[in-house]
Amino acid sequence: MSESPLSQSPSQLSQANLAEADDTSEAHAISEAHAASEAHARSESTVVLETEGLCKYWGGVKALDNMSLRFHERSLHGIVGPNGAGKSTLLNMLCGTYKPTAGRIIHNGDCINDIRPYDFARRGIGRGFQKTNIYPQVTCLENCCIAAQRRVGGSFNIFLPKNSSQLLEEMADQALAQVGLESRRDEIASHISYGEQRQLEIAMVLATAPSVLLLDEPMAGMGHEESQLIIELLKTLKKDYCIVLVEHDMDAVFELSDQLTVMVNGQHLITGSVEEVRDNSKVKEAYLGQGDEVI
Repeated sequence: MSESPLSQSPSQLSQANLAEADDTSEAHAISEAHAASEAHARSESTVVLETEGLCKYWGGVKALDNMSLRFHERSLHGIVGPNGAGKSTLLNMLCGTYKPTAGRIIHNGDCINDIRPYDFARRGIGRGFQKTNIYPQVTCLENCCIAAQRRVGGSFNIFLPKNSSQLLEEMADQALAQVGLESRRDEIASHISYGEQRQLEIAMVLATAPSVLLLDEPMAGMGHEESQLIIELLKTLKKDYCIVLVEHDMDAVFELSDQLTVMVNGQHLITGSVEEVRDNSKVKEAYLGQGDEVI
């Protein structure tokens, strides 16, 4: 039977307290070492996509001004900022929809400023959109087949026999399985729920066989349970992909991000860990709130 604390001598209590303090210190040291190890791993991981002094001007409006960022393999990089900060403009430039006014976009060491938008997809840069961007009158499988053709070229005709589009269907089936929609394979896209439609859009990006996923508010308009499904999906996907995530759900961004960038008025404010961004006074003032508001 263990000895009651009340029956222990002062020296025994002192030794017990010291032992407990040592255990706490050791646990804290292990936690700090783990965090440092993760930070080191991120710093050593391969940069797959980056921008150097990237600018986009619309007449006298600087939608994006001197933006230099690095996005690493197998990590999720969150992009946040107020409305009009330039977040969607940045994604549109990273996928080739907009051409830079100045600066460079570099993918796997190559400057890709001047290639065509479909060549971005063929290089492995996939884009999801702020509004659900699916083909509602065809099946989930056919949606993903249409997306897959962006990567392999050619065309997908939904009226051809299945064996004529075998490669596209294999890519589509794999993408549906990755997001958990294999059971919805033959459902018409307009018949599935809104949350499943957002999952389908991510599957369409995955069907292009990307290495980089550019996702613009994938949780927009969702309830809590649907958002949690997307959060868990992104946690899984970031183990294999470089993900650039624009999202207004700050709790989700904090939970998911390995690195976090804050933008204000088209300019870069800070990039760092979630903790560094939370603690930054400029961020609190410009975006997240200050005073008594909890960040």
